[in-house]
Amino acid sequence: MTTMPLIGDLNRWLPVRPRVADDDALPLFCLPHAGGGASAFRSWQDGVPGTAVLPLQLPGRESRLRESPYQDMDSLVAVIATVVSTEAAGRPFALYGHSLGALVAFETVRALRRRGRPQPVHLFVSGCSAPSCPADDGPPVGGMAVPEVVQMLRRLGGTPEWLLADAGALETILPPFRADFSVKETYEYRAEPPLMVPITVLASTDDPRAPVEQQEMWLGETVGPVRQHTLAGGHFAVFEQGALTRSLLTEALAQWVG
Repeated sequence: MTTMPLIGDLNRWLPVRPRVADDDALPLFCLPHAGGGASAFRSWQDGVPGTAVLPLQLPGRESRLRESPYQDMDSLVAVIATVVSTEAAGRPFALYGHSLGALVAFETVRALRRRGRPQPVHLFVSGCSAPSCPADDGPPVGGMAVPEVVQMLRRLGGTPEWLLADAGALETILPPFRADFSVKETYEYRAEPPLMVPITVLASTDDPRAPVEQQEMWLGETVGPVRQHTLAGGHFAVFEQGALTRSLLTEALAQWVG
C-alpha cells in the first residue's frame, strides 16, 4: 500500500475558496505555471458555474513565501495527489493545469490511478506540449544569470514589467521560478497505459514553449475523448482571454454540474 505524504494544514494548499460555500459544486483544482501562485486563478472565482474553483498554492510563493519550493516532479506530485484526494473526499472533481501546471496535473492523475484513488471527471491542460514530446526549452534556467531569466520572462509575457525592473521583487519571484523549472527540466516521461479521462487541450497560436502540433499529441495520453481549442495569442492567452477560457471549461463540465 502506498504511504501518502503528510500535507499539514490543507488551507495552506488551497487558500482561495469560493465566497459562498456550495456542497454540490464540482471541485476544480487549478495548478499554475512555473513561478505562479494561486492568485493566477483568483479572477476565475464564480466564473465557472457549478464549480468550486480551487487554485493550489505551492510552497515558496505568495502566502507560502517562506517555505522551500519543490524541485522534482515525483515529490511534488505525491503531495498534490494527497491534497486533491483529501479535499475531494470521494466527490467528482476536475483538474486544470497551465504550462508546468499541466504536466503536474497529468502526473497527479497518474499518481491517483496508481494509488487506486478516484480519477477526475475531466483534465484540462493549456500552454504545454504533450508529456511524451522531447523537451527543447533551451539552456537550464538554474544556470542562467538574472538578466537572462528576465529576458526569458519578457519573451513569454505574463509578468508585469514593473516587477521585472524591480531588483527587490526579482529576489522574491526568481527562487520559486528556478525551482519550478528544475521540476520541469528534471522531469522524465515514463510510459504507462493511457488514462480513461476526457482531456481538453487549450492551445494558442503563438506560444514559444508549446507549439500547437506538440499539444495535439495529448491525444495519445487517454482513451477518453480529447478536444482541442486554439486561442489567438501567446503563452498566457488563456488568462488574457479569461472569459473565453472559462466558457470552454463550463461547456466541457456541463454534464457534471447542476
